[in-house]
Amino acid sequence: MESILKYFPNLTINQKHQFNELLQLYIDWNSKINIISRKDMNSFYKHHVLHSLGISKMISFIPGTRILDVGTGGGFPGIPLAILFPEVQFDLIDSIGKKINVVKEVSKELGIDNVSSYHIRAEHYPKMVDFVISRAVTKLEFFVPWVKNKISPLSKNILNNGIICLKGGDLTEELKFFPEAVIHFLNNYFNESFFETKKIVYLPIKTNLRRDNDNLKPE
Repeated sequence: MESILKYFPNLTINQKHQFNELLQLYIDWNSKINIISRKDMNSFYKHHVLHSLGISKMISFIPGTRILDVGTGGGFPGIPLAILFPEVQFDLIDSIGKKINVVKEVSKELGIDNVSSYHIRAEHYPKMVDFVISRAVTKLEFFVPWVKNKISPLSKNILNNGIICLKGGDLTEELKFFPEAVIHFLNNYFNESFFETKKIVYLPIKTNLRRDNDNLKPE
């Protein structure tokens, strides 16, 4: 929890409580369902919560933004981001039902009311969103076709709507077909050694439409 407070010192009392309670909830659920590697639980906040929150160092989503977390697993990066952005709507989906059950229970237990979760594949998700996020789901060449038609052409954040993925390692080969992709290095924001090879890949979806932020009203 210290790592969260180190980089996010302005959390509200409720946000601090929600982040603090996450660890025990996931310890309890991990004893029933293998969501997170047992050896990784000792670094839960750094490897999972802080890693997820890295997206917020690239963009601060405005109220009313709708975000789809594809392949969320036990709720990452969606749940930590939903705590950080309580006025943003997050839809978390996964093809494995028992993982979505964990997301539902964790959200309920912590009173995170801006999260909806669905046992569904990305191809069958029926809504339009501003951003699609993911953490180490698959290569972009497979991922983009699943979700590109789910992204609204009407942008309202400082960045155009698009895809935001947390990835690691050498991305040269993976990104050669996506020259418009922008890489943000997480070690520019977090100084722990874990983040030396961690990156955010932002892939904007081209659009000719844009809404003035000053006139935006949350939906």
